[in-house]
Amino acid sequence: MSPKSPTLGTLLRGLRTRRGWTLREMSEHTAIPLSTLSKIEHDRLTLTYDKLQHLAQRLNMRVSELFAEPEPGAAPQAVTARRSIGTLDKALRVKTDNYDYFYLCTELRRKRMIPIVTRVRAKTTAEFGDLVRHPGEEYIHVLEGRVQVHSEFYDPVVLSEGEGIYIDSQMGHAYIVDTGCEEALLLGVCSSADEDLMESLITLHEQEGSL
Repeated sequence: MSPKSPTLGTLLRGLRTRRGWTLREMSEHTAIPLSTLSKIEHDRLTLTYDKLQHLAQRLNMRVSELFAEPEPGAAPQAVTARRSIGTLDKALRVKTDNYDYFYLCTELRRKRMIPIVTRVRAKTTAEFGDLVRHPGEEYIHVLEGRVQVHSEFYDPVVLSEGEGIYIDSQMGHAYIVDTGCEEALLLGVCSSADEDLMESLITLHEQEGSL
């Protein structure tokens, strides 16, 4: 079987990563809104040829170069030692209709693993809305209450305190409070090769509600 061709989103994210830009910096360089770039990188939006020409001009590239894959065998990144202690009082709080998110260890930039404490309020899939998708994988562990995990390819499953689930985050998914619970508290860890995963997640949250 021949390998799957990369999408515009994959190529654009790779280009941004090679230049060492965050999603916000890419937006500033290209004059394309951050939320639009996020949708492109997540393969939820494409661009017309005129828009591609504009993007290439802003990046001082030819349109054909946007679709050029990097050469294999790139040198590995240097190993660095970092640490951060995560507390709720120092967390970045993002409030939406369905959740309260508490992003931990936010002083570390370009993390590939994002720890999040989440308070779940949505009680039905209708209340939740469309399933969420984003790059990478995630593990969710129930700290308080019970949640129903709804996903694109599996039947719903109920998790109680002390139980967790590991999923492919690119699969549509939603966490809602189980019957009989008012709220639930989760500890989640999202990971991705995308160094700007946190900005991508927050962009998705902005579409759910307001900061």
